[in-house]
Amino acid sequence: MNPPAPPTVTDAPAPWALTGRGYISLLRFPEGHPAQDAFVPPQLAGQRGRGRQALLMFVDYQQSAVGPYHELLFIPGGFPFADGRRHLSISRIFVSSMDSVVNGRRNWGIPKELAQFDVRYRDGGLDRVRLSQGGTVFAELDYSRFPLSLPFTTALVPRVWRTLGQQYEGQTFIYTPSAQGWVRPGRLRAARIDPAVFPDVGAARDLFTVEVPRFAMRFPVANRPT
Repeated sequence: MNPPAPPTVTDAPAPWALTGRGYISLLRFPEGHPAQDAFVPPQLAGQRGRGRQALLMFVDYQQSAVGPYHELLFIPGGFPFADGRRHLSISRIFVSSMDSVVNGRRNWGIPKELAQFDVRYRDGGLDRVRLSQGGTVFAELDYSRFPLSLPFTTALVPRVWRTLGQQYEGQTFIYTPSAQGWVRPGRLRAARIDPAVFPDVGAARDLFTVEVPRFAMRFPVANRPT
């Protein structure tokens, strides 16, 4: 059973229904680059597969159980979990809402941290995302997008490919989000990162990026295998 949320934070147990927009990038790092393992929790350290691919996501949630918020996350690869399978796992994530921080940790073991976001759409033809803490900028991302949109649904993706696992404060969380909406081609044009705060995605090659101009998503109650 989850402990109660602090009195100043909205208590929002799973499941959540969310809508919004964002970008998803599949990246490929140089051989042996440290960024993929930089923020992996100790329980999973050294257990990532050999793949050099990773995922970067920026999400602008317009509706959620805790209201609107922004999010930037990094998934370095797959790891073994207590259910006997390998799952993708979020190693580093920042959000713009303390309600999201607290409930994300409690519901799914997602290691969310708070940052300030400056998001500007169609700024000089680009979508620009800037993150800072205490007035110091640690991440700047520039995205472009193209006009063609196509419908998508995660119902067409095998469940094993969209199930995530987290190790957080001695607990295991396994969860499988679902979503539907629209996607169109995009590109991560530039990434300027402080590697002491976030994985250095600027060192990776953008294999492909899609913009998700609108989506509806469901985050279910997590399984907690012992």
